[in-house]
Formats: sequence, C-alpha cells, structure tokens
Amino acid sequence: MRRIEKKIDSLILQEGLSYQKGDGKRIAEVLKNEQNCICAYTEEFLGRADKADVEHFDPTLKQTDSDGYQNWFLVKAQWNTEKGRTARWLKHQPLLHPTSADFEARILYEKGSYILADNSDIEARNLRRYLKLDDEGMIQQRVDYIDRIREDIALSGLSNQAFIDWRLSKPLYRSTIYYIRAIEEELNVKVNFDLLANK
Repeated sequence: MRRIEKKIDSLILQEGLSYQKGDGKRIAEVLKNEQNCICAYTEEFLGRADKADVEHFDPTLKQTDSDGYQNWFLVKAQWNTEKGRTARWLKHQPLLHPTSADFEARILYEKGSYILADNSDIEARNLRRYLKLDDEGMIQQRVDYIDRIREDIALSGLSNQAFIDWRLSKPLYRSTIYYIRAIEEELNVKVNFDLLANK
C-alpha cells in the first residue's frame, strides 16, 4: 500500500457528491478514475468484472455529516468485507490514516512485505493489522508479480522505466500495471499515470 493522495480539485468536491444523497455510484466512478483503477488497500487492478466498494475508512462516520471525500476509498469488495465493521475498527485504534503525509516513512516496503519503520509506532502497527497489509498470501503475490515484471523487462530489452512507460501507454497492457509501490521501490522507477491521460 502507498499513501493515498486526495485531490483538492476532485470532482467529488466540485459536484458536491454525498453518500447520504444517494451519489454512491458516481462517487465510485470518480474514485476509480482518481485511483487509476487501483484498489486503495491491496493495490491490485480493478477490472470491469471486479466488484469494488466505496470504503468508508472510519465506519463510525458513515451516514453522518462528518463523512466525506477524505474518508472514501475505492477498494476490492473482498478487502472491504474482511476489514470488518465498527467493532473491528474500535479494536484497532489508534490508526494511521491512509492519506497521512508520512505514511510511506512509517510503513516501509521491503521485498513484498510492509514493515514498520519504528516498532513502537502504534498507529502504523494497528493500520498494518487492520487492513491486513501483512497477509502472507498478498506478500507472495507481490513477490511473484515483481519477478514476472523483471522477466518481462529482461525479454523486452528496455530499461525499467522505458518498459513501465511503454506498458502504461498501451491500453492492451494497462491492466498489467498494479502493485505500484512495489514497482516503484523495487525497480527504481516512477509509475507515470499521466501517460494514460489521452488513451
């Protein structure tokens, strides 16, 4: 997982979208575009056949006036289900927020795993446990994914950056670019979603 950056000019804000007013479908559509079809928590690609949910990070805010854009993330439905409801939220307090500016300095990425920069950082520890960032199956999937990308790069003859840029620029391969933090940190590249702007 990487820090989620919220846009100050988001269409959600511009259009005054609200869950309470029944704008859930439009909110999901905007979040999917803003997140570049990437699940906020697992960083897996959200394809047309994937069930995705607008996730209320703090479930206690749902259906209140305090709920809003900073609390909404588009995630795979299974991860939303496993995250649980209010009782599980309360059990894992306090939590590091996914938009925290120091997110990636407090939860580090290392060879498929998310580790704590400081073992005494309770907020980061609780978030890692709450969102199941330490799930063994997901760790192995990230490792396997990076191995496949490395093999593809070697076969292509391109540099790491040129290969990632090329894949992003081709609609046929767009769905093969996910686990963004793993790609950027392990391959020392920048995943430039701006390349998708005119595709």
